[in-house]
Amino acid sequence: MPQVAPWLIYTLIALVSFGIAGLLQKLSTDRVSAESAVIWLVVGFVILEPLVYPGSALRHYSNRSIAFVLLAGILNAAGTWTVLAAMRNGGKASVVVPMTAVYPMVVCVIAPLVLHEPITLVQGAGIACGLGAIFLLAS
Repeated sequence: MPQVAPWLIYTLIALVSFGIAGLLQKLSTDRVSAESAVIWLVVGFVILEPLVYPGSALRHYSNRSIAFVLLAGILNAAGTWTVLAAMRNGGKASVVVPMTAVYPMVVCVIAPLVLHEPITLVQGAGIACGLGAIFLLAS
């Protein structure tokens, strides 16, 4: 039996986790505000933290790396809140979640500028398909 790469296992866990989370987010925003839901999501992160924290000192990392992670956390929180607000304000989970799930297109567009990673023809086609998916979902 071939060895499965660890990154693939993590990716599949993320896929299932995000998929179920999208459904649970819609169910929760039918009953609570988006702002309250974000707070409870943070509680969920805190509950999970002891299982995933590696135990190394937090100051072991450079200030630049910590700044990037903090900014990513702020943007993740903003994205999460706006997804919850969209569903709370009438957005269907079957539309909101897939539309926001094409966020990697943003990375594909910015990566060449910031990380100097070229966009391949296949990635360009993927970006075009993602834009088409957004158009189709929004109509």
